[in-house]
Amino acid sequence: MIVGMDTTTHTRTPCVAAAGTIGPVGIAARIAVGFVFMAAALLWRDPSWADVVVGLVVFPAVAIGLLGWRAHRHPGRLDATSPRAHCLNVLVFMPLFFVPATAGGAFLFYGASMFVAAARRSRGCEVTAIANAVLERDDQVGCVLFGPIDAAESRRR
Repeated sequence: MIVGMDTTTHTRTPCVAAAGTIGPVGIAARIAVGFVFMAAALLWRDPSWADVVVGLVVFPAVAIGLLGWRAHRHPGRLDATSPRAHCLNVLVFMPLFFVPATAGGAFLFYGASMFVAAARRSRGCEVTAIANAVLERDDQVGCVLFGPIDAAESRRR
């Protein structure tokens, strides 16, 4: 376990994402950023089929595999939303955007994940959105970009 990273297990049964967990601003923000990421994947540099395979097959498979493995070992919901978990998330995903071999795939993966999160009204980091949809879970990893939006919207309700 990473020191200071809350990986609390809240229940002993698998969780299904609750509908309505984010509001209209969170949904709109995720859709807008999803389009920006998809456009970046297609326009930032010369895209290749490798980007599509990495972004829409490899990265989702890795996320599903890791979260599925974790769910098998610890069936309760992952809640890695502490400040340290937010920082760790940034340290993990930022290099993916700057390494040429993974940049296009990262933009596609995160863009597609934004759309899945918006459709499911899922809060938290989009890195878990596709895996949560496939595994029917609600695992959460801290998100620097959408965390403040989700928190503000939940306070308003």
